[in-house]
Amino acid sequence: MATLFSPPAARLAPLLRLHRLNPKPYLLRLHLLLPQMGRAAPSPHRAMSSVPSLRLSSWDSADDPLDFSAVAGAVFFPLRRRAAKRNRAPSPEFVEVRAAAGKRAGGAAEGTKRKRAPSPDIVEVPADADRRVSGAAEGMRRKRSLSPEVVEVPAAADKRAVGAAEGEAKARAAKKGNSNSHLDKKTVKVMTYNVWFHEDLELIRRMNAIGALIQHHSPDLIGFQEVTPDIYLLFEKSDWWQAYKCSLSHEEAMERPYYCMQMSKLPVESFNCKPFSNSHMGRELCTADVIVGGLIKLVLATSHLESPCPGPPTWDQMFSKERVAQANESLRILGAFRNVIFCGDMNWDDKGDGPFPLPDGWIDAWAELKPGENGWTYDTKANVMLSGNRKLQKRLDRFVCKLSDFKVDSIEMIGKEAIPGITYIKEKKVRQEIRQLVLPVLPSDHFGLVLTISSV
Repeated sequence: MATLFSPPAARLAPLLRLHRLNPKPYLLRLHLLLPQMGRAAPSPHRAMSSVPSLRLSSWDSADDPLDFSAVAGAVFFPLRRRAAKRNRAPSPEFVEVRAAAGKRAGGAAEGTKRKRAPSPDIVEVPADADRRVSGAAEGMRRKRSLSPEVVEVPAAADKRAVGAAEGEAKARAAKKGNSNSHLDKKTVKVMTYNVWFHEDLELIRRMNAIGALIQHHSPDLIGFQEVTPDIYLLFEKSDWWQAYKCSLSHEEAMERPYYCMQMSKLPVESFNCKPFSNSHMGRELCTADVIVGGLIKLVLATSHLESPCPGPPTWDQMFSKERVAQANESLRILGAFRNVIFCGDMNWDDKGDGPFPLPDGWIDAWAELKPGENGWTYDTKANVMLSGNRKLQKRLDRFVCKLSDFKVDSIEMIGKEAIPGITYIKEKKVRQEIRQLVLPVLPSDHFGLVLTISSV
Protein backbone atom coordinates (compact mmCIF):
# COMPACT_ATOMS: atom_id res chain seq x y z
CA MET A 1 0.00 0.00 0.00
CA ALA A 2 1.34 3.38 -0.94
CA THR A 3 2.25 5.72 1.88
CA LEU A 4 1.74 9.45 1.83
CA PHE A 5 4.91 11.26 2.82
CA SER A 6 5.42 14.88 3.67
CA PRO A 7 9.03 16.07 3.21
CA PRO A 8 10.00 15.42 6.89
CA ALA A 9 8.62 11.88 6.78
CA ALA A 10 10.43 11.36 3.52
CA ARG A 11 13.66 12.28 5.27
CA LEU A 12 13.13 9.49 7.78
CA ALA A 13 12.38 6.86 5.14
CA PRO A 14 16.00 6.07 4.15
CA LEU A 15 17.02 5.82 7.83
CA LEU A 16 14.11 3.50 8.65
CA ARG A 17 15.15 1.17 5.86
CA LEU A 18 18.76 1.19 7.05
CA HIS A 19 17.58 0.44 10.61
CA ARG A 20 16.40 -2.98 9.54
CA LEU A 21 19.84 -3.81 8.16
CA ASN A 22 21.87 -2.63 11.13
CA PRO A 23 20.25 -0.24 13.58
CA LYS A 24 23.24 0.75 15.65
CA PRO A 25 25.10 3.17 13.27
CA TYR A 26 21.93 5.07 12.43
CA LEU A 27 20.34 5.62 15.83
CA LEU A 28 22.35 8.73 16.52
CA ARG A 29 21.45 10.09 13.09
CA LEU A 30 17.77 9.63 13.90
CA HIS A 31 18.29 11.33 17.26
CA LEU A 32 19.88 14.31 15.54
CA LEU A 33 17.32 14.43 12.74
CA LEU A 34 14.13 14.19 14.82
CA PRO A 35 14.32 17.75 16.28
CA GLN A 36 14.20 19.11 12.73
CA MET A 37 10.78 17.57 12.10
CA GLY A 38 8.81 20.51 13.43
CA ARG A 39 6.98 21.36 10.24
CA ALA A 40 6.82 20.39 6.61
CA ALA A 41 7.66 22.93 3.95
CA PRO A 42 4.56 23.66 1.89
CA SER A 43 4.62 22.27 -1.62
CA PRO A 44 4.61 24.88 -4.37
CA HIS A 45 2.25 25.55 -7.26
CA ARG A 46 2.98 27.45 -10.41
CA ALA A 47 0.72 30.25 -9.09
CA MET A 48 2.15 29.88 -5.56
CA SER A 49 -0.70 27.65 -4.40
CA SER A 50 -0.52 24.17 -2.96
CA VAL A 51 0.43 20.97 -4.71
CA PRO A 52 -0.62 17.52 -3.45
CA SER A 53 1.93 15.77 -1.31
CA LEU A 54 4.29 13.29 -2.88
CA ARG A 55 3.15 9.68 -3.04
CA LEU A 56 6.24 7.53 -2.75
CA SER A 57 5.05 4.03 -3.41
CA SER A 58 8.58 2.62 -3.57
CA TRP A 59 9.59 3.80 -0.09
CA ASP A 60 8.82 2.00 3.09
CA SER A 61 5.58 2.41 4.98
CA ALA A 62 5.54 4.87 7.84
CA ASP A 63 4.51 2.07 10.24
CA ASP A 64 7.97 0.53 10.12
CA PRO A 65 8.25 -1.37 13.45
CA LEU A 66 10.99 0.76 14.94
CA ASP A 67 10.67 0.66 18.73
CA PHE A 68 12.35 3.79 20.04
CA SER A 69 11.78 2.76 23.65
CA ALA A 70 13.86 -0.36 23.08
CA VAL A 71 16.82 1.38 21.47
CA ALA A 72 16.87 4.87 22.94
CA GLY A 73 19.49 3.94 25.47
CA ALA A 74 21.84 2.84 22.74
CA VAL A 75 21.78 6.33 21.29
CA PHE A 76 23.18 7.94 24.41
CA PHE A 77 25.11 5.03 25.91
CA PRO A 78 27.09 3.10 23.28
CA LEU A 79 27.94 -0.41 24.38
CA ARG A 80 31.41 -0.34 25.89
CA ARG A 81 33.08 -2.65 28.41
CA ARG A 82 33.74 -1.04 31.78
CA ALA A 83 37.37 -1.31 32.84
CA ALA A 84 37.48 -3.82 35.69
CA LYS A 85 39.54 -3.00 38.76
CA ARG A 86 42.74 -5.00 38.79
CA ASN A 87 42.61 -7.60 41.57
CA ARG A 88 45.53 -7.53 43.90
CA ALA A 89 47.48 -10.79 44.04
CA PRO A 90 46.54 -12.56 47.26
CA SER A 91 49.08 -12.16 50.05
CA PRO A 92 50.19 -15.22 52.07
CA GLU A 93 48.03 -14.08 54.96
CA PHE A 94 44.92 -14.14 52.76
CA VAL A 95 45.91 -17.53 51.41
CA GLU A 96 46.32 -18.88 54.88
CA VAL A 97 42.97 -17.53 55.96
CA ARG A 98 41.27 -19.13 53.00
CA ALA A 99 43.27 -22.29 53.54
CA ALA A 100 42.20 -22.32 57.13
CA ALA A 101 38.62 -21.78 56.17
CA GLY A 102 38.14 -25.52 56.00
CA LYS A 103 39.14 -25.62 59.65
CA ARG A 104 37.00 -22.73 60.84
CA ALA A 105 35.55 -24.96 63.55
CA GLY A 106 39.08 -25.54 64.81
CA GLY A 107 39.88 -21.82 65.20
CA ALA A 108 40.10 -19.51 62.24
CA ALA A 109 41.23 -16.59 64.39
CA GLU A 110 44.31 -18.50 65.32
CA GLY A 111 45.09 -19.12 61.64
CA THR A 112 45.18 -15.40 60.87
CA LYS A 113 47.92 -14.84 63.41
CA ARG A 114 50.23 -17.46 61.96
CA LYS A 115 53.52 -16.42 60.44
CA ARG A 116 54.51 -16.90 56.80
CA ALA A 117 55.95 -20.34 57.49
CA PRO A 118 52.68 -22.29 57.66
CA SER A 119 52.29 -25.96 58.33
CA PRO A 120 52.39 -28.28 55.26
CA ASP A 121 48.71 -29.10 55.43
CA ILE A 122 47.80 -25.43 55.32
CA VAL A 123 50.21 -24.30 52.60
CA GLU A 124 50.77 -27.16 50.25
CA VAL A 125 47.31 -28.55 49.88
CA PRO A 126 44.61 -25.90 50.38
CA ALA A 127 46.76 -22.90 49.47
CA ASP A 128 48.06 -24.55 46.30
CA ALA A 129 44.56 -25.50 45.29
CA ASP A 130 43.40 -22.01 46.06
CA ARG A 131 46.19 -20.56 43.94
CA ARG A 132 45.29 -22.86 41.07
CA VAL A 133 41.67 -21.81 41.29
CA SER A 134 42.69 -18.17 41.61
CA GLY A 135 45.13 -18.52 38.70
CA ALA A 136 42.52 -20.22 36.57
CA ALA A 137 40.06 -17.44 37.33
CA GLU A 138 42.70 -14.84 36.53
CA GLY A 139 43.47 -16.66 33.27
CA MET A 140 39.81 -16.75 32.41
CA ARG A 141 39.59 -13.02 33.06
CA ARG A 142 42.63 -12.50 30.88
CA LYS A 143 41.20 -14.57 28.07
CA ARG A 144 37.84 -12.91 28.39
CA SER A 145 39.42 -9.47 28.13
CA LEU A 146 41.16 -10.60 24.94
CA SER A 147 38.21 -12.55 23.61
CA PRO A 148 37.05 -11.26 20.21
CA GLU A 149 33.45 -12.21 20.99
CA VAL A 150 33.26 -10.03 24.07
CA VAL A 151 35.35 -6.95 23.33
CA GLU A 152 37.16 -6.81 20.05
CA VAL A 153 34.35 -7.59 17.63
CA PRO A 154 31.91 -4.88 18.75
CA ALA A 155 34.71 -2.40 19.28
CA ALA A 156 36.22 -3.19 15.89
CA ALA A 157 32.80 -3.10 14.30
CA ASP A 158 32.24 0.36 15.72
CA LYS A 159 35.65 1.45 14.47
CA ARG A 160 34.99 -0.03 11.05
CA ALA A 161 31.61 1.71 10.89
CA VAL A 162 33.15 5.04 11.89
CA GLY A 163 36.07 4.50 9.54
CA ALA A 164 33.78 3.61 6.67
CA ALA A 165 31.67 6.70 7.30
CA GLU A 166 34.78 8.89 7.43
CA GLY A 167 36.15 7.27 4.29
CA GLU A 168 32.87 7.78 2.49
CA ALA A 169 32.78 11.43 3.53
CA LYS A 170 36.36 11.95 2.34
CA ALA A 171 35.67 10.21 -0.95
CA ARG A 172 32.57 12.30 -1.43
CA ALA A 173 34.45 15.51 -0.72
CA ALA A 174 37.18 14.46 -3.13
CA LYS A 175 34.64 13.91 -5.87
CA LYS A 176 32.84 17.21 -5.40
CA GLY A 177 34.96 19.42 -7.56
CA ASN A 178 38.06 19.54 -5.38
CA SER A 179 40.47 17.23 -7.21
CA ASN A 180 43.27 18.25 -9.54
CA SER A 181 41.74 16.41 -12.50
CA HIS A 182 40.23 19.69 -13.73
CA LEU A 183 43.53 21.54 -14.08
CA ASP A 184 43.77 20.68 -17.78
CA LYS A 185 40.09 21.39 -18.50
CA LYS A 186 39.59 22.97 -21.93
CA THR A 187 35.86 22.53 -22.45
CA VAL A 188 32.94 23.04 -20.07
CA LYS A 189 29.48 21.53 -20.44
CA VAL A 190 26.56 23.29 -18.73
CA MET A 191 22.99 22.04 -18.26
CA THR A 192 19.89 24.02 -17.35
CA TYR A 193 16.66 22.24 -16.45
CA ASN A 194 13.32 23.25 -14.96
CA VAL A 195 12.45 19.93 -13.31
CA TRP A 196 8.73 20.78 -12.70
CA PHE A 197 7.52 20.81 -9.12
CA HIS A 198 4.28 18.98 -10.00
CA GLU A 199 4.82 16.23 -7.43
CA ASP A 200 1.77 14.05 -7.99
CA LEU A 201 2.70 12.97 -11.52
CA GLU A 202 5.24 10.11 -11.42
CA LEU A 203 7.77 12.21 -9.53
CA ILE A 204 10.20 9.39 -8.77
CA ARG A 205 10.23 8.09 -12.34
CA ARG A 206 10.61 11.60 -13.73
CA MET A 207 13.53 12.46 -11.46
CA ASN A 208 15.18 9.14 -12.30
CA ALA A 209 14.86 10.05 -15.99
CA ILE A 210 16.49 13.43 -15.36
CA GLY A 211 19.25 11.62 -13.46
CA ALA A 212 19.78 9.35 -16.48
CA LEU A 213 20.14 12.44 -18.69
CA ILE A 214 22.71 13.87 -16.28
CA GLN A 215 24.70 10.64 -16.35
CA HIS A 216 24.48 10.49 -20.15
CA HIS A 217 25.56 14.07 -20.87
CA SER A 218 27.85 14.40 -17.82
CA PRO A 219 27.67 18.21 -17.50
CA ASP A 220 30.32 19.99 -15.48
CA LEU A 221 27.80 22.56 -14.22
CA ILE A 222 24.03 22.35 -13.71
CA GLY A 223 21.39 24.98 -13.01
CA PHE A 224 18.06 23.60 -11.74
CA GLN A 225 14.76 25.42 -11.30
CA GLU A 226 11.62 24.39 -9.40
CA VAL A 227 13.45 22.03 -7.05
CA THR A 228 11.37 21.06 -3.99
CA PRO A 229 12.49 19.38 -0.76
CA ASP A 230 11.17 16.05 -2.04
CA ILE A 231 13.01 16.45 -5.34
CA TYR A 232 16.18 17.33 -3.43
CA LEU A 233 15.83 14.12 -1.41
CA LEU A 234 15.45 12.04 -4.56
CA PHE A 235 18.47 13.70 -6.18
CA GLU A 236 20.51 13.36 -3.00
CA LYS A 237 20.26 9.56 -3.01
CA SER A 238 21.02 9.24 -6.73
CA ASP A 239 24.32 7.83 -7.99
CA TRP A 240 25.20 10.91 -10.03
CA TRP A 241 24.90 13.21 -6.97
CA GLN A 242 28.25 12.14 -5.51
CA ALA A 243 30.19 13.65 -8.43
CA TYR A 244 28.95 17.19 -7.71
CA LYS A 245 29.10 19.90 -5.11
CA CYS A 246 25.66 21.39 -4.41
CA SER A 247 24.87 25.04 -3.72
CA LEU A 248 22.42 24.08 -0.94
CA SER A 249 23.00 21.99 2.16
CA HIS A 250 20.44 19.38 3.16
CA GLU A 251 19.16 21.63 5.94
CA GLU A 252 18.80 24.65 3.66
CA ALA A 253 16.98 22.58 1.05
CA MET A 254 14.34 21.49 3.57
CA GLU A 255 13.43 25.02 4.63
CA ARG A 256 11.80 26.38 1.47
CA PRO A 257 8.92 25.20 -0.73
CA TYR A 258 10.89 25.47 -4.00
CA TYR A 259 14.02 27.11 -5.32
CA CYS A 260 16.86 27.22 -7.83
CA MET A 261 19.87 25.02 -7.19
CA GLN A 262 23.33 24.72 -8.73
CA MET A 263 25.69 21.76 -9.03
CA SER A 264 29.38 21.76 -9.95
CA LYS A 265 32.07 19.21 -10.72
CA LEU A 266 34.59 22.04 -11.02
CA PRO A 267 36.31 23.65 -8.03
CA VAL A 268 33.94 26.21 -6.49
CA GLU A 269 35.13 29.43 -4.88
CA SER A 270 31.67 30.39 -3.63
CA PHE A 271 27.91 30.03 -4.05
CA ASN A 272 25.75 33.12 -3.64
CA CYS A 273 22.09 34.01 -3.90
CA LYS A 274 20.44 37.44 -4.23
CA PRO A 275 16.63 37.69 -3.91
CA PHE A 276 14.84 40.02 -6.32
CA SER A 277 13.25 42.86 -4.38
CA ASN A 278 10.25 43.05 -6.73
CA SER A 279 9.39 39.33 -6.76
CA HIS A 280 5.97 38.13 -5.61
CA MET A 281 7.11 34.51 -5.94
CA GLY A 282 10.38 34.37 -4.03
CA ARG A 283 12.54 34.49 -7.15
CA GLU A 284 16.28 35.16 -6.97
CA LEU A 285 19.60 35.26 -8.81
CA CYS A 286 21.93 32.39 -7.86
CA THR A 287 25.62 32.41 -8.78
CA ALA A 288 28.51 29.97 -8.57
CA ASP A 289 32.10 31.17 -8.97
CA VAL A 290 34.07 28.24 -10.41
CA ILE A 291 37.63 27.79 -11.62
CA VAL A 292 38.32 26.25 -15.02
CA GLY A 293 41.71 24.74 -15.83
CA GLY A 294 43.09 25.88 -12.50
CA LEU A 295 43.29 29.50 -13.69
CA ILE A 296 40.18 30.96 -15.32
CA LYS A 297 37.23 32.16 -13.25
CA LEU A 298 33.80 31.42 -14.70
CA VAL A 299 30.54 32.61 -13.15
CA LEU A 300 27.49 30.40 -13.59
CA ALA A 301 24.27 32.29 -12.90
CA THR A 302 20.86 30.64 -12.62
CA SER A 303 17.43 32.13 -12.16
CA HIS A 304 13.71 31.51 -12.50
CA LEU A 305 12.29 34.87 -13.49
CA GLU A 306 8.77 35.89 -12.49
CA SER A 307 6.13 33.58 -13.98
CA PRO A 308 3.13 34.79 -15.98
CA CYS A 309 0.19 33.80 -13.77
CA PRO A 310 -3.08 35.21 -15.10
CA GLY A 311 -5.93 34.93 -12.61
CA PRO A 312 -8.94 36.68 -11.15
CA PRO A 313 -10.11 39.32 -10.91
CA THR A 314 -8.58 40.89 -14.03
CA TRP A 315 -6.78 37.88 -15.61
CA ASP A 316 -3.98 40.11 -16.82
CA GLN A 317 -1.27 39.48 -14.20
CA MET A 318 1.45 38.48 -16.63
CA PHE A 319 4.14 40.11 -14.45
CA SER A 320 6.02 41.27 -17.53
CA LYS A 321 7.20 44.45 -15.81
CA GLU A 322 8.70 42.47 -12.91
CA ARG A 323 10.29 39.95 -15.25
CA VAL A 324 11.96 42.57 -17.43
CA ALA A 325 13.27 44.39 -14.34
CA GLN A 326 14.70 41.13 -12.97
CA ALA A 327 16.46 40.39 -16.26
CA ASN A 328 17.99 43.87 -16.36
CA GLU A 329 19.09 43.68 -12.72
CA SER A 330 20.71 40.28 -13.30
CA LEU A 331 22.64 41.42 -16.37
CA ARG A 332 23.79 44.57 -14.58
CA ILE A 333 25.19 42.52 -11.67
CA LEU A 334 26.76 39.88 -13.91
CA GLY A 335 28.27 42.42 -16.29
CA ALA A 336 31.06 43.06 -13.80
CA PHE A 337 32.59 39.63 -14.52
CA ARG A 338 34.81 38.62 -17.41
CA ASN A 339 33.28 35.19 -18.10
CA VAL A 340 29.59 34.63 -17.33
CA ILE A 341 26.93 32.10 -18.30
CA PHE A 342 23.41 33.14 -17.29
CA CYS A 343 20.90 30.31 -17.70
CA GLY A 344 17.51 29.19 -16.46
CA ASP A 345 13.78 29.48 -16.90
CA MET A 346 13.47 33.10 -17.98
CA ASN A 347 9.72 32.75 -18.64
CA TRP A 348 10.44 35.06 -21.53
CA ASP A 349 7.82 35.94 -24.11
CA ASP A 350 9.33 37.96 -26.95
CA LYS A 351 5.89 39.21 -27.96
CA GLY A 352 4.85 40.39 -24.51
CA ASP A 353 8.24 41.20 -22.97
CA GLY A 354 10.12 42.37 -26.05
CA PRO A 355 13.63 41.24 -27.03
CA PHE A 356 15.74 39.94 -24.17
CA PRO A 357 17.73 43.01 -22.97
CA LEU A 358 21.26 41.91 -23.89
CA PRO A 359 23.96 44.56 -23.28
CA ASP A 360 26.96 44.86 -25.58
CA GLY A 361 29.26 41.88 -25.31
CA TRP A 362 26.47 39.42 -24.48
CA ILE A 363 25.08 36.73 -26.79
CA ASP A 364 22.04 34.46 -26.80
CA ALA A 365 23.65 31.03 -27.24
CA TRP A 366 20.69 29.39 -29.00
CA ALA A 367 20.25 32.27 -31.45
CA GLU A 368 24.00 32.26 -32.08
CA LEU A 369 24.38 28.50 -32.66
CA LYS A 370 20.96 27.53 -34.08
CA PRO A 371 19.60 30.66 -35.77
CA GLY A 372 17.16 28.75 -37.96
CA GLU A 373 15.45 26.79 -35.15
CA ASN A 374 12.68 27.99 -32.84
CA GLY A 375 14.19 26.62 -29.61
CA TRP A 376 10.84 26.18 -27.85
CA THR A 377 11.57 24.59 -24.49
CA TYR A 378 7.91 24.75 -23.49
CA ASP A 379 5.85 23.22 -26.29
CA THR A 380 2.43 21.70 -25.68
CA LYS A 381 2.55 20.08 -29.12
CA ALA A 382 6.03 18.52 -29.01
CA ASN A 383 5.68 17.52 -25.34
CA VAL A 384 2.80 15.04 -25.66
CA MET A 385 2.52 14.85 -21.86
CA LEU A 386 0.96 18.32 -22.10
CA SER A 387 -1.61 17.33 -24.72
CA GLY A 388 -4.98 18.80 -23.88
CA ASN A 389 -3.47 22.04 -22.58
CA ARG A 390 -4.06 25.22 -24.51
CA LYS A 391 -1.49 25.69 -27.23
CA LEU A 392 1.67 27.30 -25.93
CA GLN A 393 5.05 27.27 -27.66
CA LYS A 394 7.70 29.51 -26.10
CA ARG A 395 11.48 29.69 -25.74
CA LEU A 396 11.21 30.09 -21.99
CA ASP A 397 14.61 28.59 -21.12
CA ARG A 398 17.78 30.28 -22.34
CA PHE A 399 21.55 30.60 -22.13
CA VAL A 400 22.90 34.14 -22.40
CA CYS A 401 26.66 34.53 -22.18
CA LYS A 402 29.42 37.06 -21.82
CA LEU A 403 32.70 35.27 -22.52
CA SER A 404 36.20 36.68 -22.92
CA ASP A 405 38.26 33.51 -22.48
CA PHE A 406 35.78 31.01 -23.96
CA LYS A 407 33.62 30.55 -27.02
CA VAL A 408 30.29 28.76 -27.41
CA ASP A 409 30.64 25.48 -29.32
CA SER A 410 27.28 23.70 -29.30
CA ILE A 411 23.83 23.66 -27.73
CA GLU A 412 21.37 20.79 -27.48
CA MET A 413 17.78 20.37 -26.30
CA ILE A 414 17.24 17.34 -24.05
CA GLY A 415 14.42 15.50 -22.28
CA LYS A 416 12.19 15.30 -25.38
CA GLU A 417 11.53 11.56 -25.19
CA ALA A 418 8.76 9.90 -23.19
CA ILE A 419 9.75 7.66 -20.28
CA PRO A 420 9.23 4.04 -21.41
CA GLY A 421 6.50 1.98 -19.79
CA ILE A 422 4.46 4.63 -17.96
CA THR A 423 1.37 6.67 -18.82
CA TYR A 424 -1.13 8.79 -16.95
CA ILE A 425 -4.79 9.66 -17.42
CA LYS A 426 -5.79 13.26 -18.01
CA GLU A 427 -9.37 14.51 -18.14
CA LYS A 428 -10.32 17.02 -20.80
CA LYS A 429 -13.65 18.67 -21.48
CA VAL A 430 -14.63 18.43 -25.15
CA ARG A 431 -18.03 19.84 -26.22
CA GLN A 432 -19.54 19.56 -22.74
CA GLU A 433 -18.22 16.01 -22.45
CA ILE A 434 -15.44 14.87 -20.14
CA ARG A 435 -12.97 12.65 -21.93
CA GLN A 436 -10.10 10.70 -20.46
CA LEU A 437 -6.81 10.94 -22.32
CA VAL A 438 -4.10 8.32 -21.78
CA LEU A 439 -0.85 10.24 -22.17
CA PRO A 440 2.87 9.44 -21.93
CA VAL A 441 5.09 10.91 -19.21
CA LEU A 442 8.19 12.98 -19.96
CA PRO A 443 10.86 14.07 -17.46
CA SER A 444 9.39 17.60 -17.14
CA ASP A 445 6.95 20.04 -18.66
CA HIS A 446 10.05 21.89 -19.92
CA PHE A 447 12.79 20.57 -22.14
CA GLY A 448 16.34 21.01 -20.85
CA LEU A 449 19.33 22.59 -22.56
CA VAL A 450 23.01 21.59 -22.62
CA LEU A 451 25.61 24.15 -23.71
CA THR A 452 29.26 23.37 -24.44
CA ILE A 453 31.93 26.07 -24.36
CA SER A 454 35.69 25.84 -24.89
CA SER A 455 38.65 28.01 -24.01
CA VAL A 456 40.11 30.25 -26.72
